[in-house]
Amino acid sequence: MMTIDKFNFAGKKAIVRVDFNVPLNEEGKITDDTRIRGALPTLKKVLADGGALIIMSHMGKPKGKVNAKYSLSQIVDAVSAALGVAVKFAPDCAKAADAAAALNPGEVLLLENLRFYGEEEGKPVGIDKEDPAYDEAKKAMKASQKEFAKTLASYADCYVMDAFGTAHRKHASTAVIADYFDADHKMLGYLMEKEVLAVDNVLKDIKRPFTAIMGGSKVSTKIGIIENLMDKVDNLILCGGMAFTFAKAKGGKIGNSLVEDDKLQLALEIIEKAKAKGVNLVLGCDCVAADKFANDANTQVCEDTNIPDGWMGLDAGPKTQEEFKAAIKGAKTILWNGPAGVFEMDNFAAGSKAIADAIAEATAEGAFSLIGGGDSVACINKFGMADKVSYISTGGGALLEAIEGKILPGIAAIRGDK
Repeated sequence: MMTIDKFNFAGKKAIVRVDFNVPLNEEGKITDDTRIRGALPTLKKVLADGGALIIMSHMGKPKGKVNAKYSLSQIVDAVSAALGVAVKFAPDCAKAADAAAALNPGEVLLLENLRFYGEEEGKPVGIDKEDPAYDEAKKAMKASQKEFAKTLASYADCYVMDAFGTAHRKHASTAVIADYFDADHKMLGYLMEKEVLAVDNVLKDIKRPFTAIMGGSKVSTKIGIIENLMDKVDNLILCGGMAFTFAKAKGGKIGNSLVEDDKLQLALEIIEKAKAKGVNLVLGCDCVAADKFANDANTQVCEDTNIPDGWMGLDAGPKTQEEFKAAIKGAKTILWNGPAGVFEMDNFAAGSKAIADAIAEATAEGAFSLIGGGDSVACINKFGMADKVSYISTGGGALLEAIEGKILPGIAAIRGDK
């Protein structure tokens, strides 16, 4: 497989898929440029070699229609400043052949939002899935998707995939386009290489003990990940809102806490599966309960199986925090996805902070720690601890599917994974 370090871009045009789906305020100004900064090593490598650069990305969910709110024209100045090069703009990503052909070495062209075309995602636009004509429309759209990808590919001599956040989607620009380049002219960018290595470190090159922390509100959204991890981890912490489904499944009273009543049997099965596999399943024993969902709510610490009527668990309690710390202490591989409570409210952030502190301590002692998923990343940033963990993933859904053991199309298209 070709790597970006081995490839010489001199005299070549490179089309690079990045994830510039950055947040904008009402004036169209970027409020967080993390994703742009993350792509810079790859983009600058092309330019430093003497290549011409074509950048493509999506923004938002325009659903196959042109929408000024999601135009990448709004970020041209920011990308120019980040690269130190005046970036040209192609107002139609599917009609940029002349602009691409005119590029000289060292020049940069940013294409308009790929998702202004339904062909990017390969989904029929304006037709319901229940419509009898949907299957035929989908088949036609898949054919159109290939043509769209072929058009994008025609702009360049080589293709670089550097958008991990979209690697789990088989879109025209993330996977299909790779079919139009031979193995020596397609590669992963630096950001993608780091993401793939981080996932491999956690799932394939495990240093033990391995502790995984899965938080969030619902068991149902994490079941595939939990089951895949069950064969790999030594300790599995399940926290956040999903913990109360387990508490109720065990016969507990959980007041008004979040619960998935249709997943109680599943919760019991997970407990039994952990026992059978010798996994130390940490569910906690107490919580911080509140009488309303607000930072200024009245609170009390109580057993998570004995929450008073009208009250709800919003954070891990002090005894549970100690259990979390014990399961993380001494670990050599750590994966964290999902908070332990409503960390956005300061009065319910202690559980997540305890996890972050324990991970930072273990990392300092030599553990490899991977933090992924929007809420976990937000936790680490809120606590000012981003530099105290090994790696923070840029991919939400992509990371979760990778952890679940699924093959990501955006990576498979380059590496040939089956």
